[in-house]
Amino acid sequence: MSADELTAPEAARWAARTGLPLTADRHDVVAATLNHIHSVVAVLRELDFGDAPPAFAYRVGEE
Repeated sequence: MSADELTAPEAARWAARTGLPLTADRHDVVAATLNHIHSVVAVLRELDFGDAPPAFAYRVGEE
């Protein structure tokens, strides 16, 4: 596990801070899910979209 990964106790602490009930048996699963989402977002941040227009510029049926 890298230093940037969220641990189960940290996941529990963040859930408690936001007022979300999180039972003890869910801490590991939530931490693993959050770490996976973080890794996917990190890859997306590295992509170079170059001259690709933003999504709002797309018009269905127009070339």
